This record gives sequence, C-alpha cells and structure tokens, in this order.
Amino acid sequence: MRMTDVTKRLAGLGGAKWEVHLAARDMIAAGADIIEMTIGEPDVPPPAELMQTATTAMLSGRTGYSDGRGEANLRKTLAARYSVSTGRPIGPENVLCFPGTQTALYAVLLGVAEHGDEVLVGDPMYATYEGVIRASGADMVPVPLRPEHGFRMQADDIAEKITPRSRAILLTTPHNPTGSILTVEDLDAIGRLAEVHDLWIISDEVYEQLVFDAAEFVSPLARAAFAERVIVVSSISKSHAAPGFRSGWCIASAAFCEGLLPLSETMLFGNQPFIADMTEQAVREGSSVAAGMRGRFAARAAKLVARLHHDTGLRVHSPEAGMFAMIDVSATGMDGDAYAQDLLHGAGVAVMPGSSFGESLRNWVRVALTIDDDGFDCALTRIADHANRRSAEVA
Repeated sequence: MRMTDVTKRLAGLGGAKWEVHLAARDMIAAGADIIEMTIGEPDVPPPAELMQTATTAMLSGRTGYSDGRGEANLRKTLAARYSVSTGRPIGPENVLCFPGTQTALYAVLLGVAEHGDEVLVGDPMYATYEGVIRASGADMVPVPLRPEHGFRMQADDIAEKITPRSRAILLTTPHNPTGSILTVEDLDAIGRLAEVHDLWIISDEVYEQLVFDAAEFVSPLARAAFAERVIVVSSISKSHAAPGFRSGWCIASAAFCEGLLPLSETMLFGNQPFIADMTEQAVREGSSVAAGMRGRFAARAAKLVARLHHDTGLRVHSPEAGMFAMIDVSATGMDGDAYAQDLLHGAGVAVMPGSSFGESLRNWVRVALTIDDDGFDCALTRIADHANRRSAEVA
C-alpha cells in the first residue's frame, strides 16, 4: 500500500541511530554483563512531591480536556519564570504548552519551515533534529561545531551556509551531545546574522538547569535586540528527572504563539491538566533534584577526563553542562561506529557512536554520565583496558 512522502523523508532516522543501545538491551536481557552508558535517563526518580501533586490532581477530577494553549495556571507561572530569567516582560500570551520538548520542537519547525526551505543546525546535534526538520519538508543544513571552538556554533560558520532558502537557525544550549554552552558573544553574533537574513532562532534549552558550577548559561531570549525572533523550547524532563511525564513548552512572541496555536490544537489540544498542575508546581518551586544531578555529572565528567587522559590515548571533551561527555577514539584506529561495537562486544560497555549525532563526530563516541558511581568506575576501567589493547594493536 502507498505511504506519504513524510515517511520516506524520515526513513532511517528513527531506531537505526540507536542500534548499539538496542543491541546492548538484547544482550542484557540474555544475561550478559553490560554496562549501559547510551541514553540520558536521569539517575534519580521524579521528586515525590510532584508525583503526589499529579496523583491528587487526577483524583480530584483534573482529567478533562485542556485549554488548547495549555492550562492557565501553568502558562502564568512559566511567564513569570521567564520574565525573571530573561529580564524582559513575558506574559501568558507568549507561552504554548506541549507534551515534552520533542513535541514542542516538532510543532515549532512546522510553523517556521516547509518544503523548499532550509534549517541550519549544528553538527553534531541531538539525534532527532534531522527528523523534526525533514518532517516539515525543509532540508537540514549542518553547520560544523568545531572542537577548537569548544563545539560552540560560530556565526562565521553559519554565514557560509546561509542561502535564500534559509528560514531558521536551530540552537541547543547547553548542547547535547557535547555539553557546550553558547556565550553572550556567540549569541549576539548569531543574532546579528539572523537579523540581516531575517531568520528565526530556535533555542532548545532543556539542559538549562544542569549547568556545572564553573559555567554560565544565557538564553538568546534574554538578548533584547533580537528576542522577537527567538523561540525557546524546554521541559521538566531533565531538570526535574521527569522524562516520562512528557511536559514541555515553547516561549515566543505573542504573534508567533497565536499563529502556531491552530497547528498545536490540531495536533494535541494542550497538555493533560493533572500534569500541568504538577508542572506548574515544578516551575514555581524549582527543582529539588537538579543540584544533585549537576554535582554528580560534573564529578563523573572530571573523573572521565582524568582517567582516560592519564591512562590511555583517548581524549575527552570536558562538558560544561548536561548528562554526557564526548570521547575522541581516533587513537584506537577505529571510527566511532566500529569502536562502539567493539567496546560493546569486547568489553561489555555500551556507548553511542558519534555518527548518531552528525558526521563531524565520526571518530567520537558519547557516554552518559548518569549511571551510579560504582558502575561508572567499573566502566572506566573497562574502557581504559580496552583502549590500551586496541592502541597496542594499532602500534
């Protein structure tokens, strides 16, 4: 039977990127001793008080249809939170609620790009970005994020890729998978470029509350000179260790939100009222788990750098935020795909090949910092021993 063009555009952009992760899960199910460092699940459960709020809301009848924009109490709270963080007046009219960042990003891309357009995005990138861009009918234009610039997107590199078909620049700050954070200078240069070429700036900020102590996060929404062309997407998935609740939002100009509303309502018509109540509490009170995650992830990243730089030829990019670290595996003589398979089957550690996030990471792998300390230490030993064996073979 015939299927539509969107299924062809998205062919190969789903589960294929997670081949190593799925193989590891199969091996674990069969009884193999595998340490899984592939995906970014928070290492703690959602705060009990949030789950209690959601349960109480369900039992009290908060299970009906939602406002298409999202529940009023949540939009008001989000507006207040972004007014404080950006230093600009943000109102409920600047907020649309969605089930998670992914859905928000999908809707936003449909709102700014279509067939024949182009969306510029950093390479490497989060694994689903190509899919949400291609789903709109637009073409993805990778912009290299270079290690010598700390994997931060540079305006000069964007400028080389802009054409008359360009419609938007998709940013991730803090970045997944590298953990880099765009500076004020980076953002202002990108903003000036967007103004000259009349481009939207879409900023995925889901890791905003997982910034390590030595780093500073600034949203492009806080840069008044070009804030009207900025669309922020985020959620409570990372900050509150609540990915399964699927509660996110976009923050943008009132005109953009008004224009996107019919599309949002056609897709899903708001988010669930009982989850909105929980999210409103999460945003209003802040996270009781984010600080702990920041400390643990930063400590594990530092340990990864110290161990592998001292004991092996592997080189780690030190992240400034998030749940992951990147390892350059060139010294083993393998690219990231071959290395990830060899590490899984030869040492019992599952990591993500860098190519899952873009061609510029062909010789890298991504490791999650979210496993417990004992498991992490064991994984480090296995990775170091494996790397030294392979490097010796290359020599």
